[in-house]
Amino acid sequence: MYQEKNPAYKYHVEHYGHPSVFGYKDIIPLWKAERWDPDKLMELYKKAGAKYFVSMGTHHDNFFLWDSKIHKWNAVNMGPKKDVVGLWQQAAKKQGLKFGVSEHLGASYTWFQVARQSDTEGPKAGVPYDGANPVWQDLYHAATTPDDKAWLTTNLVFQVEWFKSIQELIDNYHPDLLYSDSKMPFEDIGRSLVAHYYNQDATRNNGVPAVVYTCKEASGGKWVEDVERGVKSSGSQVPWQTDTSIGDWYYRTGQKYKTANEVIQMLVDIVSKNGNLLINVVQTPEGDLEPDMLKILNEIGVWTAANGEGIYGTRPWKTFGEVSPETAAFKPGRFDENYKYNAKDIRFTTRDGALYAFCLGTPDADVVIKSLAANAVDVPAQVASVKMLGSDQKIKWSRNENGLVIKKLSKLPAWQVIGFKIEFKANK
Repeated sequence: MYQEKNPAYKYHVEHYGHPSVFGYKDIIPLWKAERWDPDKLMELYKKAGAKYFVSMGTHHDNFFLWDSKIHKWNAVNMGPKKDVVGLWQQAAKKQGLKFGVSEHLGASYTWFQVARQSDTEGPKAGVPYDGANPVWQDLYHAATTPDDKAWLTTNLVFQVEWFKSIQELIDNYHPDLLYSDSKMPFEDIGRSLVAHYYNQDATRNNGVPAVVYTCKEASGGKWVEDVERGVKSSGSQVPWQTDTSIGDWYYRTGQKYKTANEVIQMLVDIVSKNGNLLINVVQTPEGDLEPDMLKILNEIGVWTAANGEGIYGTRPWKTFGEVSPETAAFKPGRFDENYKYNAKDIRFTTRDGALYAFCLGTPDADVVIKSLAANAVDVPAQVASVKMLGSDQKIKWSRNENGLVIKKLSKLPAWQVIGFKIEFKANK
């Protein structure tokens, strides 16, 4: 932890002082979110195409963004001095959006143990950080055993604390979605929490639960599996979710944001595989959005307004799509979202008998949809019409043994991911 070996430590000491005196407890009050306007932001998110909104409930820091009675470390008592979860929920309801909360608390118990340590070198060697002071134990947690170092603590006392905290969050706000940043935490304790979440909603809805639990574990249909910073390579029989961010998970100056096109490519690919996209919109510490972020959201909104019928309320088709050789050859690593999509990458969705085909890049030649070849199996025999979403341009097309051929477009829309609606003649 010595400053010469840790850039974050060095920054902290230079800007705030030594962590034996100035620790996370002192960072919290500095956050004011003075320009945060949840109603205005929620209008922007809805315009961009959002159908649900997820608020942070608590991160890996034991600081609660709701009006909690568990301890004093919450956004109502300090920092913004506002019920962040409650205000986000009110704004979402005004816009007709489903509302969820995320909890990352399970990792805080082991992560915060470092706050009880000290420098091993230098002028402050051996001086305990402020987490060792029992006065602050309600934030930094009590000490645990030396071998308790995994993402999720093995300490039973901590696990029960986690249950009571997230139960309070559920019972105070009754969110439509609950997200855990881990596998389902703590075995039977976690199962009891998930059961409580489902059961409290069933009690409020005539015995039929209508909520969604999601975590980073294969579900077998018990919940929605979450894939962080990535996508599935093929379609899934059960629903799943990607969670990612337009930029970093946090605000910092100079970070690189995804383009609107990259977000749209991910959205289409994920929906074609029976998934949802949950994307973080990076806010400033003051709570507003930078101009370049506003531009990205506006461009996404223009696309969803024109192409949304091929996304919302759709179901996966018999195959999720066609993969170009370039994309097939690319093997992304963990948390690598540069998928290198191009116009030969095609994704399918379907609704009300219509098939939607999206080119994930701007086509500069004929579009050939091989899955709709004249002799293809399990495909309707005759195509009735082909239309480009968001355009009244007349589409020239033909069908042969190579596929459905859409002639090179004479006029391209303002966006790069091009959607086509394909309707079939009814069998007589």
